[in-house]
Amino acid sequence: MTTTPLLPNHLGGQWVTGSGAGTPLFDPVLGTELARVSSAGLDLSTGFAFARDQGGAALRALSYGERAGLLGAIVKVLQANRDAYYEIATANCGTTTKDSAVDIDGGIFTLGYYAKQGEALGTARALLDGERIRMGKDPVFQTQHMLNPTRGVALFINAFNFPSWGLWEKAAPALLSGVPVIVKPATATAWLTQRMVKDVIDAGILPPGALSVVCGSSAGLMDQLQPFDVVSFTGSAETARIIRSHPAVAERSVRCNIEADSLNSALLDPAATADSEAFNLLVSEVVREMTVKAGQKCTAIRRVFVPRVLYDAAAKAIGAKLAKTGVGNPRNETVRMGSLVSQEQKASVLEGIAKLRLEAEVLFDGNGAALVDADASVAACVAPVLLGSREPAKAKLLHEVEVFGPVATLMAYDSETQAHELIRRGEGSLVCSVYSADPAFIARAALELGSAHGRVHAISPDVAASQSGHGNVMPMSLHGGPGRAGGGEELGGLRALGFYHRRSAVQASSAALDVLAASAVPFKV
Repeated sequence: MTTTPLLPNHLGGQWVTGSGAGTPLFDPVLGTELARVSSAGLDLSTGFAFARDQGGAALRALSYGERAGLLGAIVKVLQANRDAYYEIATANCGTTTKDSAVDIDGGIFTLGYYAKQGEALGTARALLDGERIRMGKDPVFQTQHMLNPTRGVALFINAFNFPSWGLWEKAAPALLSGVPVIVKPATATAWLTQRMVKDVIDAGILPPGALSVVCGSSAGLMDQLQPFDVVSFTGSAETARIIRSHPAVAERSVRCNIEADSLNSALLDPAATADSEAFNLLVSEVVREMTVKAGQKCTAIRRVFVPRVLYDAAAKAIGAKLAKTGVGNPRNETVRMGSLVSQEQKASVLEGIAKLRLEAEVLFDGNGAALVDADASVAACVAPVLLGSREPAKAKLLHEVEVFGPVATLMAYDSETQAHELIRRGEGSLVCSVYSADPAFIARAALELGSAHGRVHAISPDVAASQSGHGNVMPMSLHGGPGRAGGGEELGGLRALGFYHRRSAVQASSAALDVLAASAVPFKV
């Protein structure tokens, strides 16, 4: 019996193949084995030390502008290999071409954005945080806060749904800051991450140790972290708890960023009617968020709040659009929604739907239709399911259980105040979108819901054609959320660099601070 080859890891400045049979990666539609990954037998301690000492020193020797140039060069390499990435995404992630673009082109766009942002920082090697402040009556002695790149590594433990964007949205600000990156992609979809890293390494753009990839088990990775390292995790709340309680974080104070579960919401203005543009915008956005990447987005809409009088109309309109969604093999041009990434995820989604049905009615279920060019007994496909609750105030599970797939729950509300209260029962989310033609309603929602969300996305008729989408994470805006969403922050323009820098106060004569300022640039976000 022959097995597929092991994908090599890159650690310690060299390609290293893990030991053992490895873990297989599958085509989630056809069920065929594509490759295997293994991190067994890797010398993690030496690899982390090499990245920290060699890669970090080489990056810090460059200015922000020079590091921005490296990001720009990476963009060119990735653009030259886009076709191969799309083929891998179709095979390993089960995504349509349009859905693959969200991940692949989204990651490249984010890299390009930070390359341009970094250019503006020029020859500086540190960032000035705020103005100088007198320490006493005599102005000769002052304090200047500054930010210096941390002298450690950035460990990324990423999720399965965005193997490209999940890497580059973290790596772009890290590398621009001068911090070497070690990425551990989710095993099920590791192939795309590994291939992108390989192309960048083969192109010789970055200094040795600046970018590493470890595929397979994450065992031992957290043990390597030292006080000046940072770790960023995207995934389940359960794994997040393990990371937060690890001695690296709990005892060695390794800086930690978490993005976890999120019951994102959509809110329709009570002044809307069934024939209003705000109503139609909500319907379209809910359908898009349920079906893009088969609902496997941390920002996807999970709860839809509409005034009670529009509950039936919304259920009918959303269901009618979902009924037109062809599900199956993404290689077929008529297919609009591909598969989940694995049979494990399919089982999890079906289990989640069963839980939600304990408190919700089924308004639409597309799973009665045949799959397109796919065997239902093999493919990890689940069609869109719209659930509903006329009394969400009495529900518990609907505000606690996130089903990570093409599933959303429509909920009726009786007042603006009640809607806000129900949305906050999600206990912290990445994004809430608001649909209204009334600027005052949007402003009230932002003030009421901003503290419970990383982002409030308002879709009004005047921005219908230009708005970026409820679930699209743009590099100039914050990504993250409080509470159950993990309490982390990523992106937000140059704000993202803060995670990879250490703030200190330099108390000195104005003459010394003048010299310091010559090698730094104001940190303007």
